[in-house]
Amino acid sequence: MATSTPLGVTPAPRTEPAAGSAPGSTRQHPADPSDVGGVVARLRQLVAGLPPQDGVAVFGGVYLTVTEALRARLTAGDVFRTPADTARLDVVFAGRFLDALRPGPAPAPACWRPLLQLRAHPGIRPVQFALSGMNAHIEHDLPLAVVETCRQLGCPPAELSGDFHRVNDVLAQVEQRVRERLLPSLAGLERELDLGDPLLHLLSSWSVDRARDAAWAGALTLWELRDNPSVFATAARALDDACGLVSRCLLTPLGGAPRRG
Repeated sequence: MATSTPLGVTPAPRTEPAAGSAPGSTRQHPADPSDVGGVVARLRQLVAGLPPQDGVAVFGGVYLTVTEALRARLTAGDVFRTPADTARLDVVFAGRFLDALRPGPAPAPACWRPLLQLRAHPGIRPVQFALSGMNAHIEHDLPLAVVETCRQLGCPPAELSGDFHRVNDVLAQVEQRVRERLLPSLAGLERELDLGDPLLHLLSSWSVDRARDAAWAGALTLWELRDNPSVFATAARALDDACGLVSRCLLTPLGGAPRRG
């Protein structure tokens, strides 16, 4: 872990974890909220090491903004009832995105391949990169991270439910900031875009709230399958493939759009 890569992160071999598990899953206590600071530092390193128009940098910048906001609320202690458990979930969750960027014998998950393959495409707008990354991270990585976190903490998902849904409040606080950065010239989007504009169709077809609801449902399903490794693995692969398909559709080149950093 001593050399840099074009992704701006230090390489570590990617390996296939056992079904429903991941390296380090024997830990049975929560994280300190300050551990999220390490995630912030790694995301800053990632974004700083890439051209601003790179698709991974675009999503990384969005993710950095959200994680900084989450860290602030965890530190303030005014939103979450169990900040340490929420911090643990955030660390496990972020690790899945960062791991997808690392070289190794196993390919990146199917949900991340479209973004990694099309990150430099000139006909794809920044907001599309952000949507594709959010789709992969929330609808695939998040349910698996919930299961892994519950394994680490030795608790069922029900114990994380309240704070899981309180994260939506944090997301709502930063949504407008992210939107303005990705679409600086499209304030009042619905008024400025023609109803037939394909970008408007893409933006209206995907929702963070719906994605997080689906992720929670997926986590509950996977949790029930945790003691049947073959069925768990089958369900996880199906989830990965489905998210990969949606991510690829979100990255349909629209052409003629200026690329913004």
